[in-house]
Amino acid sequence: MEPITTITSTTIPLMKENIDTDQIIPKQFLKNILKVGYGKNLFYDWRYLADRTPNPEFILNQPERQGAQILVTGDNFGCGSSREHAVWALKDFGFKVIIAGGYSDIFYMNSTKNGVLAIILPEEQRRILAQIPTDAKITVDLPQQQVRYQHFSFDFDIDPLWKNKFIKGLDDIAITMGYEDQIAAYEANIPNYN
Repeated sequence: MEPITTITSTTIPLMKENIDTDQIIPKQFLKNILKVGYGKNLFYDWRYLADRTPNPEFILNQPERQGAQILVTGDNFGCGSSREHAVWALKDFGFKVIIAGGYSDIFYMNSTKNGVLAIILPEEQRRILAQIPTDAKITVDLPQQQVRYQHFSFDFDIDPLWKNKFIKGLDDIAITMGYEDQIAAYEANIPNYN
């Protein structure tokens, strides 16, 4: 997992409530067994017209929004089915941070386990972030647990365990591998019953 400490980026505001995992990545695109290749179909039904050409009205297709790493969105983001592919699609598109009013529990855990920082901020703060100019950047400072833009500074909460994992770039496998010597010593003492 790539470490996250401070990210400064433009944003994509998608201020809709209850965006579910089928809207994030529709079911017909879940055939890939890898964690990559999903970004091109992120928000497919909104992002493309019936003839499969990009919808110029949808924010992800606007040239000035390309390269944004921070998504600012509504309440209950990632509700619906438990598909981990939704987080894979967001990450593959380039998002490193999502700022929402809340998340489904499963989506939140999928985000943390896949290196996408899911932040909860109240609506009035998200509205400020959603209205910044297209070329403006905000800073997400994980060690300080703040989102900053100009003179605004918004504090957010995160479990200390997850904060440490993000800052150090550790996933569950990397943490387990940190105990490799102890695991090998334990396994060496297991009796052989063959």
